[in-house]
Amino acid sequence: MMKAKDESVAGLTKGVEFLFKKNNVDYIKGTAAFKNEHDIMVNLVDGGETQIRGKNIVVATGSETTPFPGLEIDEKKVVTSTGAIALEEVPKRMVVIGGGIIGLEMASVWSRLGSEVTVVEFIGQIGGPGMDVEIAKQAQKILAKQGIKFKLNTKVTSGDSSGNTVKLEVEAAKGGKNESMEAEVCLVAIGRRPYTEGLGLENIGLEVDERKRLVIDQEYRTKIPHIRVIGDCTFGPMLAHKAEEEAVAVVEYIKTGHGHVNYNAIPSVMYTHPEVAWVGLNEKELKEAGTEYNVGTFPFTANSRAKTNLETDGMVKFLSDKKTDRILGVHIIGANAGEMIAEGTLAIEYGASSEDVARTCHAHPTLAEAFKEAAMATYGKAIHF
Repeated sequence: MMKAKDESVAGLTKGVEFLFKKNNVDYIKGTAAFKNEHDIMVNLVDGGETQIRGKNIVVATGSETTPFPGLEIDEKKVVTSTGAIALEEVPKRMVVIGGGIIGLEMASVWSRLGSEVTVVEFIGQIGGPGMDVEIAKQAQKILAKQGIKFKLNTKVTSGDSSGNTVKLEVEAAKGGKNESMEAEVCLVAIGRRPYTEGLGLENIGLEVDERKRLVIDQEYRTKIPHIRVIGDCTFGPMLAHKAEEEAVAVVEYIKTGHGHVNYNAIPSVMYTHPEVAWVGLNEKELKEAGTEYNVGTFPFTANSRAKTNLETDGMVKFLSDKKTDRILGVHIIGANAGEMIAEGTLAIEYGASSEDVARTCHAHPTLAEAFKEAAMATYGKAIHF
């Protein structure tokens, strides 16, 4: 499995290097820091350093795992997502600190490979704030059925990795009885933070906020107009495809003076088994905004393709404006949810109503029929449920 993973990573990164060459892009491998507003000093991976000058500069340094106080990351016993995809053997026990997307993805992988996995989450819901509460509850139920244990509303108070195992002390988030846990591997997945250290920002006076994110305007410019920032090291969701959209917008701003990213139509996917995917707003957000909305759902248990594939866990959920029927959010848990959410993203991008989707012919038998039926349930009635 690890060999297949390494081959995939190598093939994909070499593919990007090929595209650089094909499009006459110079690729300099090293760590960079601002010398001044136009000059960058690069410590080369192969030794030595070089200086490059840019008329326009884009900072896209990404993010790194937020460390957990008192636990030293060695990527063997105490791991981040980097170490979690490179373990040399399946640990008998694994504790995951953090029940967000990355923590749950790794928990899902190692649980299916035979590890006894426990997820410790500070708040009362898995999946983070973007995931719809109903979908999160169903995801937790399905993952628990697969063998993953959950400790919600629980905080880790201390950790010790000096021995052969990792020992943790946990208690109720609001204070309560202390409990000890022990595992061969502990995954720290409490979030990510912008990678902005060592960039020489102080040399040119660039600002970061309290979360170390580079401060930009609506056109991705810092206070130095020719220096722009995209991706995890600035505002917005830490998603590769969000960064890619911003990169295109930045180039369009530089070349034409116009660019745009629709942040209401950026999908999120959790690659567990089954997958969870969503785009747009969830019910909690709509309630907080005082928006009146309709809900339509359709379970995969009533979908013929899901039945024949023996993958009936989950459902599709639509949220639409009560007055206009415009789609406000789509939430899916089930097989291939990450692929199916593209239709929801397209619908929101073009301002579609749930009736628009419901009246669009979907091939039979497909999982996507559940998408259509959920849309039908939102403005009228699903046929097959």
